[in-house]
Amino acid sequence: MANKKLTTAQQTALISLLKTRFEKNLLRHKGIDWSAVEKKLVASADACSALFNMENTGGEPDIIQYDADTNKFLFVDCAAESPKERRSLCYDREALNARKENKPVNDVMSVAKEMGVQLLTEAQYRALQQCGNFDSKTSSWILTPPAIRKLGGRFFATGVMILFSLTTMVLSLIMQHVGSGLVCGCEHDVHWWV
Repeated sequence: MANKKLTTAQQTALISLLKTRFEKNLLRHKGIDWSAVEKKLVASADACSALFNMENTGGEPDIIQYDADTNKFLFVDCAAESPKERRSLCYDREALNARKENKPVNDVMSVAKEMGVQLLTEAQYRALQQCGNFDSKTSSWILTPPAIRKLGGRFFATGVMILFSLTTMVLSLIMQHVGSGLVCGCEHDVHWWV
C-alpha cells in the first residue's frame, strides 16, 4: 500500500471517479467548484496517490471542507462504515507493542503514514457527521492530542459521539477534573484525510 506514483491512466480514472462521487453528493461540499478541485488533483501526484490508497481500501473519499486560508480541500472517507480493510488496528505502535493477546497486525498511525494520509481531528470528525450518517455500526480512531496520548489515552468516535480509551489511572485523573459524564471504551477502526 506504499504511496507510489500513479500512472496517467490510474490518475485519470481516479479523478473521474472522484468527480462522479462529488456530483452525486453536492450537499457535502456546498459552494465548492469541481474545476478548482480537479486542477489541484492534476497538479498533485502525492494527493492522488493518497486518495487512490483511500479508494482501494474501501474509503470512498470525498470533499467535506475547503480551507480558504490554506487553499486546501479536505477529503475524508465517506463510506457509511469504516472500511473493512482498515479495521482492527491499534492506535499507534506503542499501543500495538503493549498488546499481549489478540494482537492486531498493525497500528493506525503507521498505516496512515504509509498511505500518505492523516487521522481526522475531533473537529473534522464532527464536520463529517454534519454531511451524513457515518459510523452508525463501526467506529473510527481520531487524532488524539499529545497530552492525552502521553497519559495513555486515545480518542475514537462512533456516529456523533467522541469516545476515549484510557487507562484506569488516567480515567480517574480526568474524572476528578470533569466529573462523571465521560464515556469510555476502545475500538479499532479509522477514517483518514488528505
